[in-house]
Amino acid sequence: MIFPYDGSVVMSAPVGDAALAARAVEEALAVAPAMAALPSHARRAALTSAHDALAERRAEFERLLVLETGKPLVDCRVEVARTLVTLATAAEEVARLHGETVPLDLLPSGEGLIGFWTRRPIGVVAGITGFNYPLLLAAHKIAPAVAAGCPVIVKPAPATPLATLWLVHLLRSAGALPAAAVQLVTGDVAVGRTLVEDPRIGAVSFTGSAAAGHAIARAAAPTKVLLELGSNAALVVAADADLEAAADAVVRGGYYASGQACISVQRVLVEEAAHEEFLDLLAARMKDVVVGDPRSPETRVAPLIDPAATDRVLDWIDGSGARLVTGGVRDGRAIAPTVLADVPGGAAAWDEEIFGPVVCVRPVPDLDTAFATVNASRYGLHASVFTRSLATAFAAIERIEAGGVVVNEAPGFRADNMPYGGVKDSGIGREGPRFAIEEFTVTRMAIIRP
Repeated sequence: MIFPYDGSVVMSAPVGDAALAARAVEEALAVAPAMAALPSHARRAALTSAHDALAERRAEFERLLVLETGKPLVDCRVEVARTLVTLATAAEEVARLHGETVPLDLLPSGEGLIGFWTRRPIGVVAGITGFNYPLLLAAHKIAPAVAAGCPVIVKPAPATPLATLWLVHLLRSAGALPAAAVQLVTGDVAVGRTLVEDPRIGAVSFTGSAAAGHAIARAAAPTKVLLELGSNAALVVAADADLEAAADAVVRGGYYASGQACISVQRVLVEEAAHEEFLDLLAARMKDVVVGDPRSPETRVAPLIDPAATDRVLDWIDGSGARLVTGGVRDGRAIAPTVLADVPGGAAAWDEEIFGPVVCVRPVPDLDTAFATVNASRYGLHASVFTRSLATAFAAIERIEAGGVVVNEAPGFRADNMPYGGVKDSGIGREGPRFAIEEFTVTRMAIIRP
């Protein structure tokens, strides 16, 4: 594993293959009945034990995440904190996994019948995660699967398996679960293909790019697939907004994790009456975005995951046809925090997910145009609007096509207990322990004539 900041070797990790993935599936299938029969207290105990073990070593996890992802320490601290919330929330949701009675006598033929439904585990869950938040993304696959009573096999991104390996170790060490209930297989596309193409898998949960997600959905059919895919999150600034707060949100939400987050601010649409003032406020703040060693608490932008990602982002900046306000060049191995103005339609930096420290700003004549421009994207994960008007806030919530609409905060806000997911090419299904548990279970209807 390579430290993106300086290219040094962090440590070695095992590399799996398709045969190992196939073996993991067999082991998971064999243990599925025992996992489904595991009492609620055992599932909750396993998650609680993993939470407590992680909490005891959170500083070590933070340091490991910095080294394997290259993300700034401040973002890795947030990742560990959110992972703890995810584990704790999943443990709590075990107690809320229940069904309901159904009045079957709405039809005369149902008179005298008793009906109720329960939730049953969907089967083996295959979880495939991205490199940017490896620990948190794995927790959002593993914890709900365990809570639901499903064996889970997780495949981390090849560049960032270390923290996920440790999390799996903590869960397996708790002693409350069968050994094969939580497995991890590293490796390349062949490993992922083996997992998603096996028709005996109950559900596939993937976080990554839209292109990869589409390929997985085709390969896995008819297996249930949950996709958390890309975005190019928009932030709308109304003329009546607190422009200082909006500029702060763009800086805070555009450059965290060095821009390698699917709901980081990428597109900013500002009503013309406020555009020049807003752009000046934003440009003035850029000097405070510290670029440097991700191990430093002050750093906000560090090198991207690998040189290929850096080259791609710089190519998109150069080919955007936009006015460069700030940045757009290399700063050591990193990319200087970048603001592009007047970005034309058709530019990859506007239309696609740039996944780097780049924010694009464009004026719009009115809010109708702003909302229409937000919706013109093929993506729809999170979007924001800054306004002092309650009517504008509710108009945004009603009209913007996204899985989440955030008012007066950056679109990157996510509480790990809320439903999280997108529309259009941003995916299908919802994460957040309660909602993922529902995805990982199926209803079973009981109909009884006494």
